[in-house]
Amino acid sequence: MNVSSKLSTRYILFIPAYWACLFGEIITIAYQSKEYWNGDLKKANEGNPVDAFLMAIHVSGIFLISAAWLIIIGLIGSFIHYKYLKIFILFVLLAHTWGASSWLSQNYGFWSVMVFILFNSVLFVKTEEYHLSTYKAYMLDKRIEDL
Repeated sequence: MNVSSKLSTRYILFIPAYWACLFGEIITIAYQSKEYWNGDLKKANEGNPVDAFLMAIHVSGIFLISAAWLIIIGLIGSFIHYKYLKIFILFVLLAHTWGASSWLSQNYGFWSVMVFILFNSVLFVKTEEYHLSTYKAYMLDKRIEDL
């Protein structure tokens, strides 16, 4: 495994964070009222104050902040020291899981939240396991090359 392959495995760790972020954005968009989509921006229903502010300015605000946040996650995750990457990814995953859970519990009940949290937990662990196995393979290849 070459260095670029090793580096690309770093981005695999982003999957759970991006998933939770996209899920939260989609469910937020899906549950906005007809009045909001018809231009009554006071009907924006969002708990995040930054998102709520942008949604109150224009109906496209949710789409702009969603795209911007995905880019910001990628940039921070790309440049943050590897030692802190999993903390950052876990923070994003937990924050967006919590946010999406407010919509899920309100519309689908308690068990939908439990299933969502379980799914996100498994996704995080399996993604990390894959990353670690790939990284270990890289380190083994590197040691063999050094012999």
